[in-house]
Amino acid sequence: MYVLDRSGKPLMPCSEKRARLLLERGRARVHRLVPFVIRLVDRGLGDCALQPLRLKLDPGSKGTGLALMRDTEQVDANTGEIQRGAAVLNLSELVHRGQQISEALTARRAMRRRRRGNLRYRAPRFLNRRKPKGWLAPSLQHRVDTTLAWVKRLQRWTPVAALSSELVRFDTQALDNPDIEGAQYSQGTLAGYEVREYLLEKWGRKCAYCDATGVPLQVEHIHPKARGGTNRVSNLTLACAPCNQNKDALPVEVFVTDQARLARIQAQLKRPLKDAAAVNSTRRALVQALTATGLPVETASGGRTKYNRPRLGLPKTHALDAVCVGDVNVVTDWGQPALTLKCTGRGSYQRTRLNQYGFPRGYLMRTKRVKGFATGDLVRAEVPKGKKAGTHRGRVAVRASGNFNIQTGTEVVQGISHRHCQVLQRADGYGYFQQQSSPKKEAGEGRATRTTRSASPA
Repeated sequence: MYVLDRSGKPLMPCSEKRARLLLERGRARVHRLVPFVIRLVDRGLGDCALQPLRLKLDPGSKGTGLALMRDTEQVDANTGEIQRGAAVLNLSELVHRGQQISEALTARRAMRRRRRGNLRYRAPRFLNRRKPKGWLAPSLQHRVDTTLAWVKRLQRWTPVAALSSELVRFDTQALDNPDIEGAQYSQGTLAGYEVREYLLEKWGRKCAYCDATGVPLQVEHIHPKARGGTNRVSNLTLACAPCNQNKDALPVEVFVTDQARLARIQAQLKRPLKDAAAVNSTRRALVQALTATGLPVETASGGRTKYNRPRLGLPKTHALDAVCVGDVNVVTDWGQPALTLKCTGRGSYQRTRLNQYGFPRGYLMRTKRVKGFATGDLVRAEVPKGKKAGTHRGRVAVRASGNFNIQTGTEVVQGISHRHCQVLQRADGYGYFQQQSSPKKEAGEGRATRTTRSASPA
């Protein structure tokens, strides 16, 4: 549990039992519910002993692992050397929403193109835009901003003295062809070919789904773009017009029922490199943002993280990968649940929804708050009677009618009147979910014995 002194300065975290006793004895107040933060009422910063903490990060494309650790030093009984260890205090996994941002921008671009196509008097705007140096796409900048936001939050709640981040670099061409070397890097898949000619040569000048020849063939996405497919040549094939229309946005596994044909098509596919490209694009920007915090930043390669994980006996998760970043020899108290921090956003500027053809339909509310509540607020609803009688606690989705939906841990309770709701915590752009305890290979394995988490704040 995170602990603050009476003036709001960060102290050493404490265990759940210690926090409960401080609250029961009236020595602390609840400062925040999720993540749970308490504030002491009888101690200041000068009355408590602090130990420097290290925040480790494992940045990824879809999520980032966060591990708050206390550095320790142990003497090896055999060699007498001092080994650098760490005690895990808190684990978190930050889930990004870069794909949602990308899809929203794609939909906005389609709407603007329709308006400019229908309204000919709109002035063109293609010569007055220039991207600044270091510009990142919004879906990529989001990963940097949210990671830095949680680093600053943890700085406010804990005495973080140092940062460790994984600095990886993916050779995307070597991922496809491990034997590539020299001038082959400048000769892509289409060296000497046009796209259509390349596909005709690759797929034998016939439809990939029905083997039709002598008919006009169309370029078709094997993994549909509507489902996250890309324009990579490895994701393109040739199809006749009937097959292309019938397949539409269906997955190839659903459209193709012949298993032998499906196996031949899938043999031509290559794994997408969007995640590797996203990490490559943001890795330097993230390190620069972390350095700007003024804390010492330690960077380590992905190979070091992968080497540490089996050596320490830790399972594969984002949060535990963050534990393995950098130079670490002994890890204790890692078998604890990780808190999932899911980026949900703070609403939308859109005033309409779209139909299947991309045209606007209906209108959305002009205000975010209804009866003092906003979507994403953590609320508790006590319904006295009716089919939904009982106490419901979770994230609320507001409606203009004043009857809200509440997302609990297991279900969505619909039609709860605002009169029964009480705000526990205002929406901050994130959803919080508690994961199960980290799996252990065997009981007692992985140096996971419970130890004292940190010096007690009181």
